Amino acid sequence: MIRRQVGRTGRDVNAIGLGCMGMSIAYGEPMNEADAVKLLHEALDLGVDHFDTAELYGFGANESLIGAAFHDRRDKAFIATKFGPVADLATRTITGVDGSEANMRRAIEQSLRVLKTDHVDLYYLHRKDQSRPIEETVEAMAKLVKEGKIKAIGLSEVSAETLRRAQAVHPIAAVQSEYSIFTRDIEDDVLPLCQATGVTLVAYSPLGRGMLTGAFSRDHRPTGTDYRAAQSPRFQGEAFEANLALVEEIEKLAAARGAAASQVALAWVLAANPNVVAIPGTTRLANLKSNLGAADVALTAAETAGLDALAAKVAGTRYDARGMTMVNA
Repeated sequence: MIRRQVGRTGRDVNAIGLGCMGMSIAYGEPMNEADAVKLLHEALDLGVDHFDTAELYGFGANESLIGAAFHDRRDKAFIATKFGPVADLATRTITGVDGSEANMRRAIEQSLRVLKTDHVDLYYLHRKDQSRPIEETVEAMAKLVKEGKIKAIGLSEVSAETLRRAQAVHPIAAVQSEYSIFTRDIEDDVLPLCQATGVTLVAYSPLGRGMLTGAFSRDHRPTGTDYRAAQSPRFQGEAFEANLALVEEIEKLAAARGAAASQVALAWVLAANPNVVAIPGTTRLANLKSNLGAADVALTAAETAGLDALAAKVAGTRYDARGMTMVNA
């Protein structure tokens, strides 16, 4: 197990946490509560203590699973959740981002209620509200710290400039960004700034939304209600097949080491920088155990260089056109 501190909070977590979104939304049918709670308890027993959720994930449903699982063992779980995006509940579509204090207070009270807790360990602005200064939102979030409702502030998918401006208002404990062998744009400025200022980089989708696990093939791809089928260009058309060829390179390296492709992909993320923690998601205990095994995989310089070269060859953006307007903001 690798443990790393979250920002300068004095709290450390297993560097391999659990992203909980897929239990409720995006990748097919949601888990039922009993199965989800069982998996969350098993994760805790295996040493996972960092659990990531958001108001947006199932419009409260995902937070409810976390509350059901940890209300009676709250001291053992480091819970992170997020606010910001607002949605039309009738159509279940995002209509914008609201970083106002009024929306923040509505969201935190709802989150605390369904999480069955009196505080959140790490509270993120899920996406920057581009209609208002980041300083305004962070100043409001700082009030929640003083009130004891949240322990630390995080930002998600922000630029280095936004992070600098936010830090001038209140310490930022973590920045959550997509980061994997296939997605490395934060390496130019966000990741170095995080390292220089004691901010933890929380890598979401470190397995490329499942692609880097080797789970997909030309005959097996996301379909139906799976988010990747409609809104992730990397999983569509010729881009999908081109990316599968890159995954084969990861699989070859993993096979030579007697490891899983997912373990190699996670080991790469954790080795990138000592201030990085990862939150791969899964709904299966076997996958969870495999992910945790990545802590025992140490890549050589030659292996890392080979994996590094893959990023420049990736086909397709990680989000559709609308989604891409909301990242690195």
